[in-house]
Amino acid sequence: MSQFRSAKRRMKVSVGESVRIIRELQYLSQNQLAELTGIPQSTISAIENDRVRLGLERAKILARALKCHPAVLVFPGWEIDQQSAA
Repeated sequence: MSQFRSAKRRMKVSVGESVRIIRELQYLSQNQLAELTGIPQSTISAIENDRVRLGLERAKILARALKCHPAVLVFPGWEIDQQSAA
């Protein structure tokens, strides 16, 4: 196993990509997420494609529906301290 180097570089992920990834990991369609949040499907699509800014209020609503901390959506790629995320 010593012949392998450990991976250190992180992928660059946009805010929209983080929303899409977390949504897909939970096997939710955009329409299902729209029903859960009250955010129109067209807006969710625009967020995921980085055409519309997520914003703090939408981040909170989406985070509740996706069962994650809003910071996970707003700051993709940052490590979040478990205590501050709770």
